[in-house]
Amino acid sequence: MTPLKSDFVRVLQERGFIHQTTSLEGLDEACAKGPITAYIGFDATASSLHVGSLVQIMMLRWLQKTGHRPIVLMGGGTTKVGDPSGKDTQRSMLTVAQIDANIAGIKQAFEPFLTFGDSPADACMSNNADWLDRLGYVDFLRDYGVHFTINRMLTFESVKLRLDREQPLTFLEFNYMLMQAVDFLELNRRHGCSLQMGGSDQWGNIINGVELCRRVDGKEVFGLTTPLITTASGAKMGKTADGAVWLNADRLAPYDYWQFWRNTEDGDVGRFLRLFTDLPLDEIARLEALSGAEINEAKKVLANEATTLLHGRGAADQAAAAAKAAFEEGRTSGDMPSIKLEACEPVNAALILAGFAASKSEARRLARQGGVKVNDLTVDDVDQPLSNFAVNAEGVIKVAAGKKKIVLVRTLG
Repeated sequence: MTPLKSDFVRVLQERGFIHQTTSLEGLDEACAKGPITAYIGFDATASSLHVGSLVQIMMLRWLQKTGHRPIVLMGGGTTKVGDPSGKDTQRSMLTVAQIDANIAGIKQAFEPFLTFGDSPADACMSNNADWLDRLGYVDFLRDYGVHFTINRMLTFESVKLRLDREQPLTFLEFNYMLMQAVDFLELNRRHGCSLQMGGSDQWGNIINGVELCRRVDGKEVFGLTTPLITTASGAKMGKTADGAVWLNADRLAPYDYWQFWRNTEDGDVGRFLRLFTDLPLDEIARLEALSGAEINEAKKVLANEATTLLHGRGAADQAAAAAKAAFEEGRTSGDMPSIKLEACEPVNAALILAGFAASKSEARRLARQGGVKVNDLTVDDVDQPLSNFAVNAEGVIKVAAGKKKIVLVRTLG
C-alpha cells in the first residue's frame, strides 16, 4: 500500500479506527492538500450519549488535533423518525420537547473533547431540524426520492435485518436513509463538508449521502466507518450488567466511569488505549507489553487517561484515590458512590438501590455465593437490617458486591 500522506488518516489507521472507506487514497489525498470539514451525526434518543459513542467522539477529536474542522450534527429532525440501523423494532416516538431536552444534555459530552468557536479549525454544532423541518414532503420526494431505488435500499443491512427476522419496518423508518443523505448534501453546501464518519452500521446511510452529493451537485465526497467495538469476550462495548456507561456526570459519576475502564479485560487494554486516549503509540506499546499483575497498572493508566479526557484530571485523580482506598487499603472515601436508607432497611435493599442486584432473590443468591460484604466482612444473611452493623468514623456502612462494586450507606433514623 502507498504510504499515507495525511496525519489524520494515518492516525486513524494506526490506532484502529478504520473499518471501511469509500476511497482511502482519495480521502488521504484530500486531507493532505489542506484542511477538510467532516461530520458525524448523533440522534437525540436520550439525555446523554454513552461510551458506545466515544469512538466517534475520539475521531472528531483527532480530526481537529490534526488541523481539520469537525461538525457535530445533532439529529433534531431524524430523531423524529428513528434510525432502523441495527434495530429489531421501531424506536419509541419522542416529542419535540423531549428531543430538545436530550440535545441540551448531549451537548455536554462534546465540550471536553473539542474546541468550539468561529475560527476555521473550530468545531461547530448543527441540527438537521434546521433543514429537514422545512422540507415539504412532495418537494422532498421530487428533489431527492428520484435518486434512490427501492431495489438498492432493500440490499442495506438495516433493512434486510428487519425483513429477514420478519419484523415490521415502517414507511416512516424507510425514509430515514433518504433524510440522512440529505444531511450530507446540506452540510456540503453550507460548510463545504466532504467527509461523513460513523459506525459500521451506518455504511449504507453514508453511501447514500456520498452518492446524493455526486448525483445532485457533482461533488466528490467521502465516507468512513469504524469497526464494531466489542470486548475480548465478545460483549458489545459500553454495555454492562448494570446498564449503559453514560458520559454525562449526572447519569454516571466520574468514580463509576473510572471503574468501568479500570475493569477492562486484559486483552483489550492496548486496543482501548489506542482508541480512547491521546497517549503516544510507543507508550501504549510499552503498557500493552506488561503481563501478569503488572497489567493492572496499564488498566489504571487507561482509567486515568479516559476519565481525564471526559471529566478532567481532578476528577480522575479523586476516582483513582477513592479506588485505592477501597480496594488496596480497605478505607472509605467521600468520592465513592453513596446512598441513603433507613437503618431498619435490610442489606438487600442497599444492594438493590445501588444496582448491585435486581431483586431480593438475586441479592440472596449473591450472598449465598459469598459475594456480599458489609464493612469488609462476608455476610450470608442479607435480610438482616443495616442497624446490625456499626457505622465507621465517616458515619457510613460499606457494602460491597463481588470484588469491584462498593457503595457507602448513610443510615437514617
